Amino acid sequence: MIIAGNFGRVLALVVLATAALSGCSKAPPQALGTLEYDRITLPAVVAERIVAIDVHEGERVTAGQTLLQLDEAQTRAGLAAALAQAQQQQDVLTERVNGPRSEDIAQARASLAAALAQARETRAYYQRLQALKTRNYVAADDLDRARAAAGSADGQVAATRAALDLLLHGTRPEQVAQARAALAAARAQAEADRVLLGKLHVVAPRAGVVDSLPYRLGDQAPVGAPLAILLVGDAPYARIYVPVQQRANVHVGDKLQVFVGDRKQPYAGKVRMLRSEPDFTPYYALIGDDAARLSYLAEVSLGPDAATLPAGLPVRVEFAGSGK
Repeated sequence: MIIAGNFGRVLALVVLATAALSGCSKAPPQALGTLEYDRITLPAVVAERIVAIDVHEGERVTAGQTLLQLDEAQTRAGLAAALAQAQQQQDVLTERVNGPRSEDIAQARASLAAALAQARETRAYYQRLQALKTRNYVAADDLDRARAAAGSADGQVAATRAALDLLLHGTRPEQVAQARAALAAARAQAEADRVLLGKLHVVAPRAGVVDSLPYRLGDQAPVGAPLAILLVGDAPYARIYVPVQQRANVHVGDKLQVFVGDRKQPYAGKVRMLRSEPDFTPYYALIGDDAARLSYLAEVSLGPDAATLPAGLPVRVEFAGSGK
């Protein structure tokens, strides 16, 4: 009976000691955060009216699916003008490459012949007046006018001869280069207008869920305003705030257990991003006696088993047992 009593007291002490130790144990280090998706914002490239909206908020879309349509009238007119300008520059380049026509050269030769004949006539008239001047049969004013007419005729001959030489020598290489550059600029402008026209047909760049459509049918959003916001990715990720005390123990690539909401079964996660600069911890991510209130923003990717989880749910990450 004495041995049984001693054994009972020893067993009671062991139970109490175990309870005391379990009561003194601390919870493993944790970090809090929320579930998030990668967001894609599709801004308005021009301030045009929305003429069609083909999706609604919360709808899942595929890559390339039409989301909405902006008015194309003004952009199409700009594209037509740019194409016409490009065609004009093409014609100018062709003209300069081909050089002057034979008809233009023949016309220049005829103009030179006429100028030479006119110069001979005026020069002969002036010489006749000079002969009469020695006998005082001609007034000085008439002689001066004849001299001026002869000089003007000679100048006209020089001008027409220069025009003929210009045609005979053809187009300068610099003019051809300028025409090519002008054509390239016109084509580039037309291509830019064509690209802009395509952007008025707003499509989903990736598969995802339509998170927000800030504007409605008939609205005219300013340039740069978001027309649609998509949540993309095969699964959400956990955005957590690592306390400054745990920063040295967390690395990109570490595997963690992520607890979502009040679910007891954790999800397997992997640290994909960890900021190097600390920031003040948001109030909802403070844990216990966090005197420093500093944390490092981190992102933990989740597997396909979390694909159906919505964004915004609170998450909790425990660092005990984490590793690569």
